[in-house]
Amino acid sequence: MSKSDQGIKVLALNKKARHNYSIDESFECGMSLVGTEVKSMKEGRLSFGDSYGFVDKGELWLVDFHITPYALGNRFNHEPLRRRKLLVHKKEIKRLKRVTEEKGLTLVPLRFYLRRGIVKCELGIARGKKLFDKRDDIRKRDQKREIEREFRIK
Repeated sequence: MSKSDQGIKVLALNKKARHNYSIDESFECGMSLVGTEVKSMKEGRLSFGDSYGFVDKGELWLVDFHITPYALGNRFNHEPLRRRKLLVHKKEIKRLKRVTEEKGLTLVPLRFYLRRGIVKCELGIARGKKLFDKRDDIRKRDQKREIEREFRIK
C-alpha cells in the first residue's frame, strides 16, 4: 500500500475492466450522490455491469452504474440506474472529451472507494483489447504463476 492509499476503504473493484481493456491512464474523481446511495454503497450493494463515463455539455457523467436502493430508505430512496455526475476540474473534462473523441478511447470505472468518508471513483482511460491480447495476458499470467510455484518448491 502506497502512502497515497492510506486511509482508503475499497468498496468495489472492476476486475473485468483490466481483462477487457488496456488501461492507459487512471485518475480520481468525486461523485455527486444522494444520501441513500452513499449508505447503500457502504454496504457494498453496487454493480458495475457495463458502466462507462462520457462527457456531455461540459460535464462528466457515469452511466449504467447500478446502486441498489437502500433497504431502510423510505419514499426518498434513489433510482438505481440514474446518471451520476462525476466531479473533476474543467480542464480535465476538456482533455477527456478530446481524448475520447479523437482516439476512440473509453472511460471505464476501475474502483470505488471511501477517502475520509467521501465516496471516490477511479476512472480509467481505456482501449479495448482484442481476443488475442486477452489470450496473451492469460498466457503471461500463467507463466508467472508457474515460475513463482517453482521458486516456492525449492
